[in-house]
Amino acid sequence: MASTNQTIINALYDDDDVLLSGVKQVREKGLEIQEVYSPFPVHGLDKAMGLKETRIAIAAFLYGTLGLATAISLTYGMMIVDWPLNIGGKPSFSWGENMPAFVPIMFELTVFFAAHLMVWTFFFRNKIYPGAKAQNPDPRTTDDKFLMEVVAGGDHSNEDIMALLKETGAIEVSVNSAEHA
Repeated sequence: MASTNQTIINALYDDDDVLLSGVKQVREKGLEIQEVYSPFPVHGLDKAMGLKETRIAIAAFLYGTLGLATAISLTYGMMIVDWPLNIGGKPSFSWGENMPAFVPIMFELTVFFAAHLMVWTFFFRNKIYPGAKAQNPDPRTTDDKFLMEVVAGGDHSNEDIMALLKETGAIEVSVNSAEHA
């Protein structure tokens, strides 16, 4: 994979309402916002940035379905095929007749698979796996500041973008050259 150098302009804000307004103004000008860093969730920021709806619920459903299929396979294999039990003098060699006894196992494995695989999906999707390089460009965003990264280029010069960001209420604007794979 070839890496490309992109110029990123960082705008630091001290208020979430000013940030939200700034994001809307920057998007109206047709600029690409690469990322916004915030110490807490800002209501409406995802829509203002134009982010797509997440498909994470589909992944959770599929993981739960995998857990349910695993539970059905395990209960059938262990309790019907491998080690059938004579319960109350009435041997039963079908999974359907014994299914009510397996409901807790099926529920627990469904939840177990969905929860644990969702944690791994979260780590993978957010690139916070072991050994990952920290991506936060300014440690102040973990305390009380907000940072918007705008991709420079296109029809706008760096100076125009920086002036726009200052107009939106940014308290600090800086230019960084970021290397992206």
